[in-house]
Amino acid sequence: MKPKIAITIGDFNGIGPEVVLRSIITPSVRKNIQPILIGSFELFQHYAKLFKINISLTQVENLKAKVTTNDIPVINVHNATTKNLLIGKNAPDAGVCAGQAIERAISLCMDKSVDAMVTAPISKEALHFAGYNFPGQTEMLAMLTRSERVAMMLISKTMRVALATVHIPLKNVSENLFTDRIVEKLSTVQSSLKNDFGISDPSIAVLGVNPHAGENGAIGMEEKDVIAPAIKKAQEKNIKAAGPFSADGFFASGMYKKYDAILAMYHDQGLIPLKMSGFDEGVNFSAGLKIIRTSPDHGTAFNIAGKGIANPGSMISAIQLASSIAQRRGK
Repeated sequence: MKPKIAITIGDFNGIGPEVVLRSIITPSVRKNIQPILIGSFELFQHYAKLFKINISLTQVENLKAKVTTNDIPVINVHNATTKNLLIGKNAPDAGVCAGQAIERAISLCMDKSVDAMVTAPISKEALHFAGYNFPGQTEMLAMLTRSERVAMMLISKTMRVALATVHIPLKNVSENLFTDRIVEKLSTVQSSLKNDFGISDPSIAVLGVNPHAGENGAIGMEEKDVIAPAIKKAQEKNIKAAGPFSADGFFASGMYKKYDAILAMYHDQGLIPLKMSGFDEGVNFSAGLKIIRTSPDHGTAFNIAGKGIANPGSMISAIQLASSIAQRRGK
C-alpha cells in the first residue's frame, strides 16, 4: 500500500498551491504515494488551470469517499474563491484557509486516516491576522498534537541541522539557552535519527553560540556555563554528542560531514549553511512530533507568486521524506 500523505494548501496568495500541484504530478511522487490535498478546492482548480497543470481533482468530504484511480482527492476546508485572492500579499482569508488546512491534516494524522502530512509554506503574518497566534507551524503542530518534545530539523542531501531555539529574536537567544533544554533537544534528535532515519548509533555535533565558541570565556560564557555542561550530561545518557564547535570553522572546514546531525543554537546559524548547500531540495522535519510532518525549507515567495516559475524541488523532497519515514515507522 502506498503511504497516504495529507498535503496542505499553504498560503494561497503565495507559491504553495503551485508547488503542491507541480509536485504531485511528478512521476516519482505519484508512483510512491497517495496524496490527499487539503485547502480550497476551487483555488486548487484555479491554479491548475492557470499554470496548465494536467491533473484531475475531485472534491471529497472525507477519505471514505470513492475516488477513481487517476483522480486526486481534495478535502475542502475553506470556500475561498478567486475573489479572495490577493496574489503576493498577506491577507486574513489566506491565513484562515492555511490554518484550517493544518488543523484538518493533523486530525487525519492523529486518527490514522493518513500516514503523514506535508505543509506548504504559510505566512506567519497572515496566520496571525486569522487568529492563529503561533511563532510558526512547528510550534502550532506541537501544541495541537500535544507533543512535549519537538525539535525543528532541516535536512538537505549534505546535512541535518536541528535548532536549540527557533523563531525568536536574536537578542533573546542567549537567555533561552538552558542546559536541560539542550540535553532535551539532543535526546529528541538522537531518537529521531534512530527511528526515522535508521541510523543505529548517531553522532551529533553541537555548535557554540559566540564567535570562536567563546574562546574559553573571552568572548562569552554560554559555552562554558551552559553548552559544554549540556554535552557532558547528554554523553552520560549515551548520546554521542560533541562540541561546542565554532560555527564558522565547523562548516567551512567540512567537519559537518563527520556527523549525522548538527544542533545549532539559533535559526540562521544553522540554516544559512544548510540552505546554501541545497536551497531547492531542503526539507523541514518536526522531530519528536507524535505524527509525521515535513515541509519545504522555503517560504511563501510572494515576489514570484502567480508567475508559474516556482521550483517544486523542496516540496518534492518533503513529500518523499514524509513517505520514507512513514514506511520506516510502519515496519
